[in-house]
Amino acid sequence: MILTVTLNSALDVTYRVPRLRPHASHRVSAVGERPGGKGINVARVLAALGHPVTATGFAGGPAGSLVRELLAASPGVVDALVPCAGTTRRTVAVVDKASGDTTQFNEPGPLISAEEWAAFLARYADLLAGARAVALCGSLPPGVPVGAYAVLVRAARAAGVPVLLDTSGEALRRGVAARPEMIKPNAAELAELTGSRDPLPATRDARRRGAHAVVTSLGPDGLLAATAQGTWRAAPPRALSGNPTGAGDSAVAGLLSGLVEGLDWPDRLARAVALSAATVAAPAAGEFDPRTYEEVRGSVKVTAAQ
Repeated sequence: MILTVTLNSALDVTYRVPRLRPHASHRVSAVGERPGGKGINVARVLAALGHPVTATGFAGGPAGSLVRELLAASPGVVDALVPCAGTTRRTVAVVDKASGDTTQFNEPGPLISAEEWAAFLARYADLLAGARAVALCGSLPPGVPVGAYAVLVRAARAAGVPVLLDTSGEALRRGVAARPEMIKPNAAELAELTGSRDPLPATRDARRRGAHAVVTSLGPDGLLAATAQGTWRAAPPRALSGNPTGAGDSAVAGLLSGLVEGLDWPDRLARAVALSAATVAAPAAGEFDPRTYEEVRGSVKVTAAQ
């Protein structure tokens, strides 16, 4: 089983409008609701790839109930979310059909009490016993200690379970020092961590800070990976238009599934790039277009980086 952790789970709401204009009223042509938060998106993609997966984190209030109801309809994902008294946040994505651009609004999340955090830690320890790998993903809700991911990385390492960490800011800075198996920042998160905007030296610098491997997302330009086995760039054959929301989460699913399957790094990166591209072509985060995935995967260019 692969375990995904989404401490700040969400109800993802997607509005599609003909054209997004500031200071104007809009008629929404379509509305979508999905269980969300980065780790839940990862879980849904892993399940679609055929991997047994369990999703944990927090869920509470009416939005949390709807997240769990929708998650129950997601084939292959086991719900191990921990109840909380606060209400799960919503994220609202507004898709401009004319340009293809997406505007995102993210609520902060519920306030987590010390007792709720302790209950989560107990559940997490139990789940680690059956896990082959763990993805720790996304922002921290209010009340959760800023060093939470460092605690979770160390617990997984003590249990012999490899960890992929995908977060930002101080949570990433503290988490990487706990030596996770992988981190997957985007270019902005990497620059914040290292102080450098040059992706290649910054990726190598992030690895020296504690992660065994660093895979940096370069948006439409693909991925840059620095590992003990080498450094690679992986690029899609062409840019795809669509909604990029969740593309990074699909890349995490590709990297994590490749890890548990024992794929070498070039194959892991090709899978991650193809899944990311196929998510841009899908209607919502946590999904990917299978035809695009198969088409792109065989055409991803993976080259050694100097």
